[in-house]
Parts: sequence; C-alpha cells; structure tokens
Amino acid sequence: MRAVVVSLAGPRLLAEEHDLLGRGQPAGVILFGRNCVDPRQLRELCDAVRIAAGDTDLPILIDQEGGRVMRLRPPRWRPLPAMGTIGRLASVDRQAGLEAARLAGALIGGDLSMAGITVDCAPVLDVSGPTTTKAIGDRAFASDPVLVGELGRALMTGLSSSGVAAVIKHLPGHGRAESDSHMELPVVTASLAALREHDFVPFKMCHDAKLAMTAHLLFKALDADRPATQSPAIISEIIRGEIGFAGILISDDLSMEALSGSLEERASLAVAAGCDLALYCHGRLSESTRILNEAPFMPSARAALWRQAVPAPSVALAPSTMLEADFERLQALLAIAA
Repeated sequence: MRAVVVSLAGPRLLAEEHDLLGRGQPAGVILFGRNCVDPRQLRELCDAVRIAAGDTDLPILIDQEGGRVMRLRPPRWRPLPAMGTIGRLASVDRQAGLEAARLAGALIGGDLSMAGITVDCAPVLDVSGPTTTKAIGDRAFASDPVLVGELGRALMTGLSSSGVAAVIKHLPGHGRAESDSHMELPVVTASLAALREHDFVPFKMCHDAKLAMTAHLLFKALDADRPATQSPAIISEIIRGEIGFAGILISDDLSMEALSGSLEERASLAVAAGCDLALYCHGRLSESTRILNEAPFMPSARAALWRQAVPAPSVALAPSTMLEADFERLQALLAIAA
C-alpha cells in the first residue's frame, strides 16, 4: 500500500474515484463534511469505498472531535460538546470531567462505528494558552498539561470501547501557535526546556497510543529550518525519542499553507522525515492521483502495524440504547459546569 491517505469529492463515490482506489493502493481514505449527508448515505459510501479498493478492512478516517470540528453534525447526528467544555467541567469536578470525556469518546465512536468509519483523528492533546490560535481554541481541553493528558486518555478509552481507533494530535504540540497553519507556517520560539515542561507532557502521558498526527509548526529550538511534519530531527529525537511514540505517525493535511512546494514534494518530505503516512484532504481527483503515483509504498512492517492498529469495521447496526443512556448521562454531567 502507498504511504498516503486520500480524500473524496462528495457524498457519492465517483467512477474515477472508484478506479483510483482500485489501482492507486492508498493506505486509507479520510472523510469530511462534504462526504456526510445522513447515516444511511454515509454507510453506503464507506461500503462503496472498501469495495472499490478491494479491501473489506480499508481504514476510513474522519475528524470528529465535538464542538466546532464535527463532520457528522446535527440534526442527522447528535450534538457533542467541544473538548474545552469538558475541560471546564474537569476544572470544577475532575472525576466528572474524566467521565464526560470517556462518554464523549464512546458516543463519537458509536456514531462512527455505525457508519463504518474506523479511525477518529482525536483527541487534540495541544495545551491551550493565552496566545493559542483560534484554529485550536476550544478544541483543546485545557491549559493544564496533566489534565489534558488525563482527559485525552479518557476520550481514547471511550473511542476504543466503541471499536474506533484514536489519533492523538498535533505532535509535538500546537498550543503555542499564534497563527493558523491552514493559512501560514506558525513559528514557535519557546525553549526546549519550556516545551518539555508543558507542551510535551500530554503526549508523553499518551505515548502508547497507536496512531498520532504531526503539527505543521516551525519550532526554533528544535529545528530552525523545517516544520515538525518534515523534520527528521523532531520526528526521531522528540516524537519518537523524548516523547516515546512508537506507533503510526500521520502528517497533518498536505494542503495546508504552512507547507511549501508541490503536493508531491510535501508528501515526499514528510515521509522522508519519518511520517508513516501523508494525509491529503482536499478531495481533488487530479491531486490525489499525482500524490499516489509519486508516493512510496509503506515498508511491510509499518504497513502491518498500521493495519493492526485499526479495528475491522462493524456491521451496520441500529443506534444502541446504551448510547442514548450515555448521551443523557453526558448532558447531566455538563450541567454541573453550566
């Protein structure tokens, strides 16, 4: 399989996309709001993707964090809080916050599992601060790094209980970015000591996660020339070394303006630096084709680890009564800090 996760144009699989999935051998497909209309349509799309790829277990990813970042949105899917809301609850009642994070993970996972989606790009383990860009904002749990790590692990537990793999993000930490990496390359000037004491902490606490995503940030103290996604030093010495993450490392979206060069060059630099997978999110067929044509194949050991990390898709099921009870319990917990 190629070291690339691609995306789709719309809610139905195009004939050209069907052909590309069959011959291009992507490692997975990531979905966005443009792909998600209602539960039945979404399940049909996921099934069609796997049929086209000739792979009944092909990983299908999505960003379903709660709050602003929800590709499955009301009224077709249940509303879920931003992680910052759960962090505020935890600041009032830590145990209630931890339970709320677990329940949110189980609810998100339940919705994804019913759709046939097997990977959620969550939780955000970035530590918020007074200068954190609005692009992160309330996607972050809190400004206390230990609390972020605890809540992130609770969310991961909930996702796992529903048969969905979690992706911790954005390594080695996006909380100090003062600008939006979708628009430009943020530069972080904090010292290594400050990063160790603060930003790295939640990722160290969750270093045994099976999947993680990089940040398109330039850390002056770590590599003054290359963003983390494309930095061999940051990936080997910090993410793999100091933080201790050994699982599958996925780049953030190649389309973001924080990176420069052609999409093929961006993907090549990310993989050469140590990312296992390059992520392409814009859904343009011509660009997906170019990236897949140029991307290397995953080494067999890493490809096996990728597939081991991702659960097999569930059969399509009706909504669980247990999930409804979980949703009611979550609402009751959130009322504590309202």
